[in-house]
Amino acid sequence: MSLWLNSPAVDHLSPNRRAWRRFVRNRPAFLSALFLLGAIGIILLWPILSSYDPVAVSDLESKAPDARNWFGTDVHGRDLLARVFYGARISLLVGAVGAAVSLVIGVVWGAVAGYVGGRVDGVLMRIVDILYSMPSIVFVIVLITTLETLLKNWLARTFSPETANLARLLFLFFGLGAVSWLTMARIVRGQALGLRNRPFVDAARALGASHARILFRHILPNMAGVIIVYVTLTIPSVILYESFLSFLGLGVQAPQASLGSLLAEGAAQINPIRIYWWMIVFPGGVLVSMLLALNFAGDGLRDAFDPRGN
Repeated sequence: MSLWLNSPAVDHLSPNRRAWRRFVRNRPAFLSALFLLGAIGIILLWPILSSYDPVAVSDLESKAPDARNWFGTDVHGRDLLARVFYGARISLLVGAVGAAVSLVIGVVWGAVAGYVGGRVDGVLMRIVDILYSMPSIVFVIVLITTLETLLKNWLARTFSPETANLARLLFLFFGLGAVSWLTMARIVRGQALGLRNRPFVDAARALGASHARILFRHILPNMAGVIIVYVTLTIPSVILYESFLSFLGLGVQAPQASLGSLLAEGAAQINPIRIYWWMIVFPGGVLVSMLLALNFAGDGLRDAFDPRGN
């Protein structure tokens, strides 16, 4: 590996191109990324490819998998394959939006703390320490149970009564992102501390560049690789948080579905008389596969952008 990276054919490549080549040579990470791309494509295109409505009930309740319903049906006669892909789409959306919220808050917070330093750094990072001491999942649960009714009423008055059903989803989008930015802030702050006194930053100051320009045009682009890595590692954690909340009944509400809510529905059907195994195996299998692929891809990106850790 080290001989290949030091060969003359690779010396002329940019750091990002070298990172990409290292990522491609990491077989588990690269295959996981391909799996995720394929899965996302199928999940997004499934409403066009499938003739089943994920929320339409029928008289085929709790039907085992067969040639017509590959994943079987649920207790309301809905095709479970359509429900799983519908739920995976919402789970991925929650993970992506939550990671985006975490990205914006964490990067700005950590970059300002590391670049400015001094008292500002001390105050901002003490706030991070205080928030770290709070159980994040408990904070989201309290947020949902106390403020959801207020948000529903506001949405109904401001827009339409139908939009009130989106209140829980909005809490999952922004609530999970708002408690997932702490690690990102610490990582970015450490990077900014190491970059703020580099020669290219001193040169920008000598040319009269403002602090905002130095921060957003010179410092942040030089830590893009680290930021990308931690965003990819934040997405599976947000999806796992959402699945846990949905399993507890505090996440996505019917007729909407996520992988966590589908697991909760399947677990409710376990009884001593009969176990409808397909209602747990298929949503759980898709959830585990997605989380494993995201973690493998994130680890591969981390190794690619930081070869010293290999």
